[in-house]
Amino acid sequence: MNTPSNAVPKLPVESTVTDRRYSTRPLYWSVWRELWENRSIYIAPLIVAAFEVFGFAISTIGLAERRRAVLLLDPAHQRAAIEQPYDLAAMMMIFIAFIVGVFYCLDALHGERRDRSILFWKSLPVSDLTTVFSKAIIPLVVLPLVVFAIIVCVHVIMVLETGVVLIFHGMSPATTWAHVPVFQNWLVLLYGLVAIALWHAPIYGWLLLVSGWARRATFLWAVLPFVAIQIFEKITFGTSYFASILKHRLMGFAPHAFGFHGEGHPTIDSLAQLTPGTYLGSPGLWLGLLVAAAFLFAAVRLRRYRGPL
Repeated sequence: MNTPSNAVPKLPVESTVTDRRYSTRPLYWSVWRELWENRSIYIAPLIVAAFEVFGFAISTIGLAERRRAVLLLDPAHQRAAIEQPYDLAAMMMIFIAFIVGVFYCLDALHGERRDRSILFWKSLPVSDLTTVFSKAIIPLVVLPLVVFAIIVCVHVIMVLETGVVLIFHGMSPATTWAHVPVFQNWLVLLYGLVAIALWHAPIYGWLLLVSGWARRATFLWAVLPFVAIQIFEKITFGTSYFASILKHRLMGFAPHAFGFHGEGHPTIDSLAQLTPGTYLGSPGLWLGLLVAAAFLFAAVRLRRYRGPL
């Protein structure tokens, strides 16, 4: 007896389950969706990096004379002077990353309601929790990694530019490597980016909540309550405690994450100044993460019941 030609061969049950598990991965593809739809996540840092590289190339005019003068100083001042442009490039990129993260979060949930694409995305088998969580991953994980990679590339280009100029003027490019611990600085940078992202988690959570709630003017609704509270406190009590709390949330990570040599010397000279234990044990970090979780939970609930604008 012949087997019918249209018979479909049966696959093993284990193979079918495995293929289904690895083919869906909604969180993974949701994160990629955010990268596809929001190219500013990497384009804006790349544009700033291009300006930094171009500006540093112009600043290499007269670099040889300045380097000879710097080498006459004591070792501490030599390192500070040679390292300064690399630190400035990194600080500028970190600031740009924060700005990009803020405006991304403000538009993350509001944008899909504004262009009515939320109707399409809700028709897919992806939960609101997965969608909101994937949007939170962008400023907390993806953006710091993107910025770190770009800063490393910028530093490498700056080192190469410096080396070419010094060789052209008959000087050794090793003066840069000898006074700037590049790999150590990159490790400090990666640690700092992680510390900043976790510390700013409640800020991003609040912005995502406002993005899912406001019908328009998301930036105004995100900022106005804090301005109103500060004005009310100042007029009523003559104090500025709320402003101090906001400032601490923006920049208060540094004293916990790093062991500086006093308030007047906010520099990192060795890896021994990294204090992850103190940072992870700070109540402000965990309180902020709890607040961020509450904001994200509220954003998930809002997305479940909010429709297009």
